[in-house]
Formats: sequence, structure tokens, C-alpha cells
Amino acid sequence: MRIAFYDTKPYDRVWFDRLSPEFGFSIQYIEERISVDNCVLAEGCDAVCVFVNDHVDATVLQKLHEIGVRALLLRCTGYNNVEFREAFGKIHVMRVPAYSPYAVAEYSCALLLSVNRKTHRAYSRTRDYNFSINGLMGTDLHGKTAGVIGTGKIGRIMAGILKGFGMRVIAYDPYPPKDPDFEMVDLEQIWKQSDVISLHCPLTPETTHLVNHDTLLKMKDDVILINSSRGALIDTTALIDAVKNRKVGGVGLDVYEEEDDYFFEDRSNDILEDEELVRLMSFPNVLVTSHQAFFTAEAMEAIARTSLENMDRFRKDVYLENEICYRCGKEGVCDRDNKRENCF
Repeated sequence: MRIAFYDTKPYDRVWFDRLSPEFGFSIQYIEERISVDNCVLAEGCDAVCVFVNDHVDATVLQKLHEIGVRALLLRCTGYNNVEFREAFGKIHVMRVPAYSPYAVAEYSCALLLSVNRKTHRAYSRTRDYNFSINGLMGTDLHGKTAGVIGTGKIGRIMAGILKGFGMRVIAYDPYPPKDPDFEMVDLEQIWKQSDVISLHCPLTPETTHLVNHDTLLKMKDDVILINSSRGALIDTTALIDAVKNRKVGGVGLDVYEEEDDYFFEDRSNDILEDEELVRLMSFPNVLVTSHQAFFTAEAMEAIARTSLENMDRFRKDVYLENEICYRCGKEGVCDRDNKRENCF
């Protein structure tokens, strides 16, 4: 079976090249992101593999269906970049539900520590032999309150790390875990009580701009915000205003709501046209990184192996445990016979 692999980076090939012979798949690598104009490159392939910033809209899906593509492999956890209604009954869409939750939680913690103690700024200073510590003062995390929004695997691991710092951890999730070892509260309490707020929830219509003008006003002065989940969880315009008004003490962002044209690409010789991104990066208390929280060797291996296992299960015509049901939004439960009768 052949797979057309879009938006290829050198690091993508390391584990896919290593593991694909084990499954007997042939992979055709394509550097560009998928679009209606380059869908034809997947002709003759059984599946297409894309990443989180590839937009697989109705036009793309229809074209893939017409040229005989039967499966779409998302080498990522998020799937809001796919128009599932158009895929229904035509193309099976499978994702990687988890690869290394420790990688993302640990990186979120690294963002928090850097923003709080200004280590990124200290690094830049000492590279220029400037050893002044003026302006680099942080605060003790011990004894402070951390609010974690989203208590999936990543959120729970993050909560454990923060508890290790001696922080009081409170959390919110509409579907709370059983027997959590931290306090579950409502969102109002997260906004009002937290010295640090870390976002670990998926992007849905309900969570879009979860952090906005109104919720920012409810937060403590000098709150630190961390987002390594999805960029559109935060209203960028509202965040900029809050930083300008000294409401927010620090921000660590590994995602950005308009990141598609920039993240994962080298724009060092370009003039950035996104004025809000430029403005965010101009603040001394805002740290922006390029969606790299997932990027560990263990995570990359897990992404490749799960993606190829998804395709292997499709080839064998068995239950697709990592397929998203297009009608009910649940994963796997409606597709044991690949018929989805319960979703009509």
C-alpha cells in the first residue's frame, strides 16, 4: 500500500523511514502542505498522511475521494483541521490520540519556569556578556495556586509536576477524571484563584477564545498564562490588551491562533505581516515558541508507529480504534464493523 506524506520535514522521515518497511508500506514524501492544487500528487496512493496545520477542507476531501484515496492519517492529536462531514462515507480519518503526554506537560512546565524566572532573557543577555540581573526577578511557585484547564493525560501530568513544586493545584474539566488527586472546581474559581493558568484542553466551539476580555478581567493581577494546546483557546487581541495594561504578568505560548503561515517554517529572512504576532513577541514578559512541545524522540517514534498501525488496521479491515466518528464525535465506539449504524 502507498501513502502520500504531505508537509514533510527532515525530522518526519527519521521514524517513518525506519518503521514503514516493518509494515510493508511505501511512502511518497511531499514537502508542501496539502491543498486542492497538489492533491493530484496522491493519485495511486491508498492513504494521505497530514499534520496539524494541513487544512483538509471539503474541496480537498472530495478531490482525494475522486482519485481513489481511502484513508486520511493525521499524525497528530488535534483534528479540527478536517471537515468531517465531507469525509463521511468516503474516507476514513484516523488520528494519533496520544504520543507522549509527558513531553507536552514537561515542556509546558519549561515555559512556565522560563517566563517566571526570565531564563530566556538571561540567556540572550549573557551571550552579549551582559551579566546584569536587573528586570529578571521572578516569584516563588511554592505555595501559589495553579489552575489547570483540561484533565486529560497531559493535564493530569502537568498537575502532578506543579504539585511537586509545592503548588496548590485546582482544575476544571467538563468530564472530570475519577478520583483526581487535585481539587476540581468550576471555571470561575480557576479565573479568580489561580496565580498560574495552564491550558490543556482541545479546541472546540465551546473552548474557542476561552481566554477572552471578560475572563482576563476576572483573573488575578500578574497571572501567568501557559498555552501548549491550541492557539485559538486564547483571543489574541484580548491577550495583547491585558499584557499592555499590566494585567498579565507573563505569557508562555507554544501555539498561536494564526500560526499556520509561520510555525514550522523558517521566516528569518521575511518581514512578518501578522502584526499581532509581532506585537506579542515584542513584550519582554511573553515567550513564544513554535509548536514544539510534542517534539521529543519518544513522541516522534510513537507518532510514526501509531500512524502506520492505523493504516495497518485499515488494510486488515478490522476495528479502527483511532477513527473519529463523523456523526457523534466519539472516537472508535461507533465503528466496530466499519458501518457506523449507530450514528445515522
